[in-house]
Amino acid sequence: MALNKEIWLSAIVENLYPDNSFATKSVDDSAFVVNRKVHIPNAGAPSKVVTNRTEKPAKVSQRTDNELTYEIDELTTDPIYIPNIDTVELSYDKRNSVIANDRAQLQEAAHVNILERWGGGVDTNHVLLTTGTATRDAHTSATATGQRKSICKADVLKLMTAMDADNVPEAGRYMLLDAYMYADLLNDLSESDKWMFQNSANVQSGVLGNLYGFNIMKRSSVLRVTSAKALLKWGAEGAADENAAALAWQESCLSRALGEVKMFDDTDSPTYYGDIYSFLVRTGGGIRRYDKKGVFMLAEAATA
Repeated sequence: MALNKEIWLSAIVENLYPDNSFATKSVDDSAFVVNRKVHIPNAGAPSKVVTNRTEKPAKVSQRTDNELTYEIDELTTDPIYIPNIDTVELSYDKRNSVIANDRAQLQEAAHVNILERWGGGVDTNHVLLTTGTATRDAHTSATATGQRKSICKADVLKLMTAMDADNVPEAGRYMLLDAYMYADLLNDLSESDKWMFQNSANVQSGVLGNLYGFNIMKRSSVLRVTSAKALLKWGAEGAADENAAALAWQESCLSRALGEVKMFDDTDSPTYYGDIYSFLVRTGGGIRRYDKKGVFMLAEAATA
């Protein structure tokens, strides 16, 4: 009787992680990540301009400046143990796989932290609702129920108009959509719109196209909000009426701070008979402007 030989591949199928290139489209405060809190000074109102002034001497006033602050969070992974036998008997390199995956998971958590810092600072009057005629099932969690109005190109035009009205610079405008909202937006574009959109893409920088001045980017998930337009963090319990939300911003209006990932290790532990690893990163971010201009959320509207 023949004996069949079992074959074990030398490479392991790794976990998948979302694209986090959106974070680079902001002001980099990473040099200050070693501090507990970052302060962002904001200029006060400029002096009043008078035509053909008759009152002299003119009244002298003093400008009052403002400041915004955001705190730096410290994110750490649970320590992970690799028995010595796993480094000897397995056909693949488990140590490298564990280190790479835990580092990637920590980076993912850090970027979600930055996204939620940005979204949490948006005023409710800067949260617009989708107006598309097409509808789709709520998709942010298993708890969310009902139908939501799809995003349409008219919603992007509305965001452009709102930023234009606030004198937000046209250069450096971005919009981050989740996978479902991005698909809905593409579906709303005409063939000529799609041609122009795709021809304005810059894949190397994570930009899939430009629409009404916004560099459109995509991520598996972005943000979610309550029916009252308040941010609902991904770690929080879901709600039946929660809604997915996209983020639109101008790059000078947001800050990010992201430190280097630090690895802690206890190799050849005499009590565990193996290796133990854990990771740490410091991160934070926030809206840079005291008036909150230049940052919007576009939330899916629930159907009646």
